Amino acid sequence: MRRHRQTADEILSALTAVETSWRDAHSDAVIGIIQSIPDRDAYGPADVEALLATDFTAGLTAVRLLLDMSKDEFEPALRLAVGGGAIGVKRFGSHRSDYVKALLDLGVAEALQALHSTPVTWRDILVERLKGGRGSAIKGQARGRSLEDFAEVLVRRVFGKRFDARCRFVGAKGTSTEKADFAIPSRNDPGILIEVKAYGATGSKQTDVLGDIARIVEQKRHDTDLLLITDGTTWRARQNDLRKLVAMQNEGLIARIYTRSMGEELERDLQDLKSEHAL
Repeated sequence: MRRHRQTADEILSALTAVETSWRDAHSDAVIGIIQSIPDRDAYGPADVEALLATDFTAGLTAVRLLLDMSKDEFEPALRLAVGGGAIGVKRFGSHRSDYVKALLDLGVAEALQALHSTPVTWRDILVERLKGGRGSAIKGQARGRSLEDFAEVLVRRVFGKRFDARCRFVGAKGTSTEKADFAIPSRNDPGILIEVKAYGATGSKQTDVLGDIARIVEQKRHDTDLLLITDGTTWRARQNDLRKLVAMQNEGLIARIYTRSMGEELERDLQDLKSEHAL
């Protein structure tokens, strides 16, 4: 693998948006329940029961959206309304009428009627609430997963099964470990480490990227090649942090920094590293 001295401008020019959908299977199920709610002049116990009858978990999320309550707000309120104890599907199945009454006491029917009476399409309001809550978290998680999947395809293409993914590798002294997304050929004695960081992925603030990379650098052997794969155009708002990473690359602490648009270069470099490490 040829040595590189990268610049922040080079990385910035190669950044691409990490596009993902905010929806997952649960969100689709919730939307299906919302769209199945009939148009009525008034809503009662049968309508509330119908929300939970087909898919309890998705139906309960729909109820929470109707009440515009967070999960942390809703669950204690429901537990109090049912008289304490469990509030899951078994409780609903064994005490259905009491469960429905508890939801009515929380104001589900009135909330549904109020939304139905609004000039805006009420289904759209519920979908937007879902998108703003659960959807934003899903989207952040998906950014991280999509970039990891991109990296894993290339790693698997070059190294076959000779790698450990999302693991803790053994450090240079053999007495401690640190997290890395890919350790090649194994976590026990890696010659190549790859860390993947998508901007804005849930649980990965930009300041954490610097800390995570610094911990890997501290733990790895000096002759272990560390590659960083990152992306997301919102890096442009944190250019100082990006420049710190580039400085680490220029000092040889990181072998090279890649974005998704640099996939061909990454694969070529992985092939070179495979030969250099006799893998």
